[in-house]
Amino acid sequence: MRTGRAAAYVAVALLLAGCTGGDGQPPAATAASSQPAPRPSPTEPSADPSREPPGATETPTTPARFRPGAAIVTVRHLAGAVGPRLATSAAYDRAAGWVERRFTGYGYDVSRQGIRVPAGDSWGVPVDAGSSANVIATPSNLDPTRPWRLVGAHLDTVAVAPGAEDNASGVAVLLELARLAAEHGTAIPTVFVAFGAEEPVGAGEALHHFGSRLHAARLPSAQRDALAAMVSLDRVGVGAVVPVCTGGISPLRVRDGLIELAGGLGIATSACTDNTTSDHWSYEQREVTVARIGSTPYASYHSAADVPAVVTPDQLDRVGRLMWAWLQP
Repeated sequence: MRTGRAAAYVAVALLLAGCTGGDGQPPAATAASSQPAPRPSPTEPSADPSREPPGATETPTTPARFRPGAAIVTVRHLAGAVGPRLATSAAYDRAAGWVERRFTGYGYDVSRQGIRVPAGDSWGVPVDAGSSANVIATPSNLDPTRPWRLVGAHLDTVAVAPGAEDNASGVAVLLELARLAAEHGTAIPTVFVAFGAEEPVGAGEALHHFGSRLHAARLPSAQRDALAAMVSLDRVGVGAVVPVCTGGISPLRVRDGLIELAGGLGIATSACTDNTTSDHWSYEQREVTVARIGSTPYASYHSAADVPAVVTPDQLDRVGRLMWAWLQP
């Protein structure tokens, strides 16, 4: 191996050695925080990661590690280069295409699931009816009648927001987990979904979570019965405590399992059972065991100030390491 390439591997390993996003104030922490991880170096790659082939920065013998620097690149691309991603907009379609290419590059069978979105009000902005899409990445070893998991993050934003924390942060973690799963495998097959049209276009559940409600409703009954767990990653790049919640219907097996894993990793968590404002709720209402990760309050929520600087690599790393510990073989 050339000296330059070896040095680059050493630098990446050092960067990765270090190690939450509500709709109300999260409960008190239930585990002690670890020491803050070092921030990624300014020399970390800033190029569009979709141009990088899967595994380009790792060899088969490299330990499986979540890369917060790569996740921040995704946040910058979605919230910076693309910007506001109203579910029915051309910008959303560009973002969905970009995510689709990432999933395809990792070797998944990728499909889009069309969504009809009614006219309404997007956080004070009147919006027309239109169409959106879920982007679904399915591993080749999925048997829909055997246990499997689903990890999702919504890709859309309200009309005015670049959506760095809400929810480029969740998509960034989703894509890194998809890479790790493709390269190293998971305990059971895992499907990754970038949901369209999560954001509301009015008050009430009927005008919210269009993409995940459609996906949950259209799962064949045998496949839904085999779905062992669903986790929604929604607003996961702010704060130093990781919220882990359900909507109050689901058994607490997944939530509590994640909290236990976090304790072993030195990651502080908070817990609740009254969070119904993300895509996990669509599955929880259909008797799937779920958890939502994220929901720490922040000042730029649903505003033009939700820019990449709001999101911290340290928090992405906490969430990413926790989720990978849950998924890995």
